[in-house]
Amino acid sequence: MKILLLGGGGREHALAWKLSQSSNCEEIFIAPGNAGTESHGTNVNLDIHNNEAVGQFCLDNTIDMLVIGPEDPLVNGLQDYFKNNDSLNAVLVIGPSAEAAQLEGSKAFAKQFMERHSIPTAAYKEFTIENFREGLAHIKRQSLPIVLKADGLAAGKGVIIAQSHEEAKDAFTEMVQNKKFGTASSKVVIEQFLDGIEMSVFALTDGKNYCLLPNAKDYKRIGEGDTGLNTGGMGAISPVPFADDAFMKKVEDQIVKPTISGIHKEGFDYVGFVFFGLIKVGDEPYVIEYNCRLGDPETEVILPRIENDLVQLFSLAATKKINEAKVKIKADHCATVILVSGGYPEAYQKGKAIKGLDANEHSIIFHAGTKMEDKNVLTNGGRVLAISSMGQGLKEAISSSYATIDSLCFEDMYFRKDIGYEFL
Repeated sequence: MKILLLGGGGREHALAWKLSQSSNCEEIFIAPGNAGTESHGTNVNLDIHNNEAVGQFCLDNTIDMLVIGPEDPLVNGLQDYFKNNDSLNAVLVIGPSAEAAQLEGSKAFAKQFMERHSIPTAAYKEFTIENFREGLAHIKRQSLPIVLKADGLAAGKGVIIAQSHEEAKDAFTEMVQNKKFGTASSKVVIEQFLDGIEMSVFALTDGKNYCLLPNAKDYKRIGEGDTGLNTGGMGAISPVPFADDAFMKKVEDQIVKPTISGIHKEGFDYVGFVFFGLIKVGDEPYVIEYNCRLGDPETEVILPRIENDLVQLFSLAATKKINEAKVKIKADHCATVILVSGGYPEAYQKGKAIKGLDANEHSIIFHAGTKMEDKNVLTNGGRVLAISSMGQGLKEAISSSYATIDSLCFEDMYFRKDIGYEFL
C-alpha cells in the first residue's frame, strides 16, 4: 500500500515511524515532513492546505491511503474533496469530513453536540459581537476563575483562564471586538472552570464502532511545576497513573460510547481519531475538548505502546470494520520529553546545529521542528525534538529519556526537568 502522510511535526514523525514498520506499507510519502521522517519515507514539498494539489499528488503517485496528521486540512474539507471526486474516492482517507471536524473546529459546535448527547462537560454560554453586552453581564455573574475560549482554531492559543472579572472582561473585549485570534474569536465560549487533573483518551473509529488506544497525559506549560506560558506540549507520559480500570470504565461508558453513538446518529462521515481532552474532577470525568486527530506530544508516547500493525488498523477503520480490531497494548510505560528552542513559545531562532543524534541507544528520537541542510540536522521550529523511552515503570521510562538528553545539544536548548513529576 502506498501512503501519503500530511504534516511535519513530532506527531507525523511518530506516525511515519509506526506506519513504515508495517508489512502492508509499500511506500510512504510525508508532506512536508522533517529531518527525521526522511529515514522512514520520502519527504515531499506539497501545500497540504491546497486540496487540489494533495489530490493531484495522490493521482500522480497512485496513493492508496491518505493519513491526515494536523487539524487544518480536516476543517478545510480535504476528506470531502476526496470523497466527492470520482478519481479519488477509492483512496482510503484517515480523517473525518469537514462537518464532523467541527467537533474540533468550533468549540460552540462541540458543546452543543455534548449537550444533545448528555456528555459531561462544563456549563457554558456563547457570545458574539451581536450580544457583546450580554456577554459582559454574564462575566460579572461568574465565579472565579473564568474560562474563555475562542470558538475556532487558534493554534492552541485560544483559551484564557482569567483570575479576575476585570481580566475576563478585558480578554473578552480583546477576543470579540479587537479580533485577537482573528475570525477564530468572532464567537467566544465562556464556560465554568473545572478544578481537577487533565488527561487524554484516544479512540480510532469508523463512524459507528471504535477501538480504544493507550491513554496519556501531556504537560502544556513552559515552566517546571506547570508554570508560565502555555505551549504545544513539553512532554507526555503513558499510561496515566490515576486512570485505573474503574475510572476508565466511567470514561468509556459516560463519554466515549455516547460520543461515538452521537457521531453515528447524526450521520457524520467520520473515519479516524477522536481525541478526548478530559479532566478528572473528584472521581468523575468531564470533557474539556474534542480533537479530530492525534495529539502532540501524546502521539510520541502512545504509538510506541501499540503492538498492532497501524496500516492494518487504519484499513479496518476505513472499510468500516474497526469492530474486528483487537488492539494490543504493551504493559510498559512510555515517557517523552520535548527539547525546545530558547525563547519558545514566544520569539526564538532557527537554524541551530543539533549534535548527538547518533549517540542514542535507549530512546526513540522523534523530530518535530528540524530540517536537513548539507547533511546537517538543524533546528527549524519552537519544539525541536521529542525524546521517547519505554520502561517497566514510569520512573524508568522518564530516567531513560533524560539520560538520552544528556548526549544531545543545540544552542539555547531548553527542556522541562520534571515531566511526570507528580507521580514519582
